[in-house]
Amino acid sequence: MKAAIMGYGTIGSGVAEVLDTNHDSIAKRAGEEIEVKYVLDLRDFPGDPIQEKIVHEYQVIAQDPEVQIVVETMGGVEPAYTFVKAMLEAGKHVTTSNKALVAEKGAELIALAREKNVNFLFEASVGGGIPIIRPLNCCLTADEIEEITGILNGTTNYMLTRMSEDGLDFDDVLKEAQDKGYAEKDPTADVEGYDACRKIAILTSLVCGQQVDFNDIHTEGITKITAADFKYAKAMGRTIKLLATSRRVGDSYCAMVAPCLLASDHPLYPVSDVFNAIFVHGNVLGDAMFYGSGAGKLPTASAVVADMVDIAKHIHTNILLEWSSRKVDLVDYRNADNRFFVRTSSSEADVKAVFGDVERIEAEGVDGEFGFVTDSMTEAEYEEKAAKLSGVLQMIRVK
Repeated sequence: MKAAIMGYGTIGSGVAEVLDTNHDSIAKRAGEEIEVKYVLDLRDFPGDPIQEKIVHEYQVIAQDPEVQIVVETMGGVEPAYTFVKAMLEAGKHVTTSNKALVAEKGAELIALAREKNVNFLFEASVGGGIPIIRPLNCCLTADEIEEITGILNGTTNYMLTRMSEDGLDFDDVLKEAQDKGYAEKDPTADVEGYDACRKIAILTSLVCGQQVDFNDIHTEGITKITAADFKYAKAMGRTIKLLATSRRVGDSYCAMVAPCLLASDHPLYPVSDVFNAIFVHGNVLGDAMFYGSGAGKLPTASAVVADMVDIAKHIHTNILLEWSSRKVDLVDYRNADNRFFVRTSSSEADVKAVFGDVERIEAEGVDGEFGFVTDSMTEAEYEEKAAKLSGVLQMIRVK
């Protein structure tokens, strides 16, 4: 079976490596050998065995009837969308690791694949090598999924782990993450929470079968988290994680991405370094958690190749994915209940005048401020009260 890879960067080269390394076992599971015929890239790779397969025009792949499976690992919405659409229209199956493409164009591309009786699969777009898309689509279909909460970005989890363990500040740990290759030169998508936002939008879309617009999801990153925050977290017996959460509320969902303080008995508390984990609660299943490498060349490539094998097994069959283009109106996050950890330069008397009785938190080595945890209240109620309190230095939600 002939395949093509569009984009020979980290993930694309990883796909070629996985296909080569596990050639025999992949052939056995797919029912026949999978051979890469073309690699689409703007660059040439002299000296690389892949060079003889390099093409610079996507039409070469689209117009070759021998190619049945196309892998898209280019990233970004364009030109990936144009290329993927052309492949599906040409009757070719596509698998992608591109969360930006899936979050924005997923419903449309799934519908096109169904029309052409081919498949558009995207296991690697969420959680890297962690299987979550297929379990939601195949294994958990007897359940009504009531909540998905995940650590969905390895870069930010690594940074928060280092801040927690070594008392480092954000700027120092960001530079370290960049030096180690965990963070991009422009880390905005990771540290501002946009990457995790797109991933929770994809998962929510699959769960509810409709389009969730990631622009509608309230998103906060980790850029304002400080070493002092971790001193308070330690005093509370908690840690800080960037969580992407989606909860069923009536006939809709409430979704958010934000840093949260987790207690030691929370299932996501011990997830550290570059690892990801996705907690799922179903009305029949109860709780389940998926844990593993959320990024990286070979773990992500492994998920892409798993999609290729699934396609090979369903080469003449469209695998049904319920995800229509009809948009979901998300529940306003301001209606959600939370407890809030707050640091302020205001006095205890001023805090109690606004918030009433609160739980005071004292952190070793932090002076000149008042830290406290509120009772449970809605986000809207918190915002209203916080506006009356001068000198708020930080707010982190408490789970």
